[in-house]
Amino acid sequence: MALGIHSAGYCGATHRLSGSSKTRWRIAAAATPDGATEAEIRVCVNRTCGRQGSREILTVLSSICPPGVSVASCGCLGRCGAGPNLAVLPAGVLIGHCGTAAKAAHVLSEICGPGFDPQRNLEALALRKKAEDALEKGNAAEAESLLSQAIDFEPSGGLHIIYKSRSSARLTMGDKIGALEDAKRSSLLAPNFAQAYICEGDVLLAMEEWDGAEKAYSVALQLDPSLRRSKSFKARVAKLQEKLVALDASS
Repeated sequence: MALGIHSAGYCGATHRLSGSSKTRWRIAAAATPDGATEAEIRVCVNRTCGRQGSREILTVLSSICPPGVSVASCGCLGRCGAGPNLAVLPAGVLIGHCGTAAKAAHVLSEICGPGFDPQRNLEALALRKKAEDALEKGNAAEAESLLSQAIDFEPSGGLHIIYKSRSSARLTMGDKIGALEDAKRSSLLAPNFAQAYICEGDVLLAMEEWDGAEKAYSVALQLDPSLRRSKSFKARVAKLQEKLVALDASS
């Protein structure tokens, strides 16, 4: 699969890489101060790449990237018209013509090596999207079944999002214990994923464990301060505060 891979003087690194489908390439991850490894994919969402579908590619990559790989949007990377364009750090690799979910998954497989199965991860993502549509339409049991199928695929990326979504489905079904287990699994897989703690807070609120709910929401807010502007998050906090006030009044 030709991805239009070119060398780029990005972050001081220059690599000459072939775009031939017969040539395999690997992105060496950089060592972080705590000993973990990190690679970052930056997706151009500027005007030209945006028209070529780069925002959809950003969503796909964000949904299936495994731990150790981060995804972020960025401004123009040059080579306009050859997009959607991606930059992979720290190797400084510029990738053009990444316009399909299959090509985006292939990029991740080249970064992560043979442990990342593009097809399996995309199939799990498709099930998750279908499940989220079902949940939005009020079909929680169908959503829970689809998400369980997605988990059975054992995707190497996005598993924390699937567990978070199944937590919401199970809570809607009244399975509070299962919902709490899934929320905790999500935060265990991705400790910096604020939505996992929101799910945990929702379950604890439904279980009338007010202190636990307050703690979970506080962690979510610490991880993502922009939640202060979220109407849905404000509504959660307001509901919790009402319960706490009523508890104080009755004691």
